[in-house]
Amino acid sequence: MKFLLTRELGRLAKWLRILGFDTDYYNQDNISTLVIQALRDNRIIITRNSRLPKPTGIGIVLITSEKIKQQVPEVLGLLKLKLDFSRMFTRCIICNRELAAIEKAKVKDKVPEYVFNTQEEFVACAQCKRIYWQGTHWGNVTKTLEEIKL
Repeated sequence: MKFLLTRELGRLAKWLRILGFDTDYYNQDNISTLVIQALRDNRIIITRNSRLPKPTGIGIVLITSEKIKQQVPEVLGLLKLKLDFSRMFTRCIICNRELAAIEKAKVKDKVPEYVFNTQEEFVACAQCKRIYWQGTHWGNVTKTLEEIKL
């Protein structure tokens, strides 16, 4: 299942990517382009905009929550999705591409020295070249998921 989130849901897009969902973010006002992208990429549109037209042939999910800690469970519930913890941190939170393992030696000059010395595993995005590792953000995400009971 692939998603396309409208401009008011940027934080939710990031969280869905963290959770491993293929999530594009559309931060423009042109509704026609939004619909074309959803059709072309076979994506479900997720929005808070109740005035968004509902063209046939496109799944549109309207969420009502304003806060991220309510939006995540609302989306998962509306779409009857279960979390697969093995998919967490498998997508780039910036550009949504799948991440791939990268040899530690190849990131030596691309991450802080402390990170290089304390981490053994790294993943990278082939699209935007961002490098990720299991730092404090992993614990923060886990804590947030516990708070929202996921």
